[in-house]
Amino acid sequence: MGDTVSARASVRVREIVGFLFLTVIIAPLVCILLVGGYGFLIWMVQLVAGPPSI
Repeated sequence: MGDTVSARASVRVREIVGFLFLTVIIAPLVCILLVGGYGFLIWMVQLVAGPPSI
């Protein structure tokens, strides 16, 4: 019975660490890469096609 409790506690700790890793490191990194990639794409399009005009 003690093994089951410690195994569940171990799984819970791993889940919390995984969640924190995703929310603190991966999510902000993905957002920064998406916004930076979009800005780079717009910059390259304007470099080739010229700035937007009326």
